[in-house]
Amino acid sequence: MAKKDKHVSETPATAWLKAHGVAYTEHPYDYVDHGGTAESARQLGVPEHEVIKTLVMQDERAEPLIVLMHGDRQVSTKNLAREIGVKSVEPCKPEVAQRHSGFLVGGTSPFGTKKAMRVFVEASVLALPRICINGGRRGYLVGLDPQVLVRELGAVPVHCALAA
Repeated sequence: MAKKDKHVSETPATAWLKAHGVAYTEHPYDYVDHGGTAESARQLGVPEHEVIKTLVMQDERAEPLIVLMHGDRQVSTKNLAREIGVKSVEPCKPEVAQRHSGFLVGGTSPFGTKKAMRVFVEASVLALPRICINGGRRGYLVGLDPQVLVRELGAVPVHCALAA
């Protein structure tokens, strides 16, 4: 009998994807504390540039927002704030991010969040043929067409990546 791939039980993110009819592939890996996208990319054998991190940030009024960024790039909060018309943007503290998203830090997905938040995506992510993004649990990515981010989440393309 063929070895069955490790299956991850449904998460709020995969339930959301299914409810919206989004096709995705499952990519479980062994979660490593502070391993980040470099570790997941290494284990899954995909370029880190195609592993998209989900970052919960807030503006100066403490309004939360999600930024989707290449795993191998950082967000210029200054450029992001300028592009979205706010005074400042900063990362949320882990416990605040968790309260807004409903996910543990390291397992944050833009799909199926507890609170509806504005979503911004680094424009160059949309040029990729396929991305891996968190599926709502540590050690679990889903592979999908990046256009889903705009079509289903209403993600607004921005230019806020710092050069590698």
